[in-house]
Amino acid sequence: MPKIKTRRCAAKRFRIVGNGRIKCGKANKRHLLSNRTTKRKRQLRAPGVVPAGLERSIHRQIPYG
Repeated sequence: MPKIKTRRCAAKRFRIVGNGRIKCGKANKRHLLSNRTTKRKRQLRAPGVVPAGLERSIHRQIPYG
């Protein structure tokens, strides 16, 4: 069997943690931050977890993650 290629766009955006869940960055933290509260910006710093429905497709894109 040949090796499976990794989708580089997915590899740069997601990390697989020890228990098999997928960690990702949160959206809405790039610009127009003056409109957002300090609490909201602080919460956006923390890593998010990918919803269970999308995990299977991301695992396929990062086969050796």
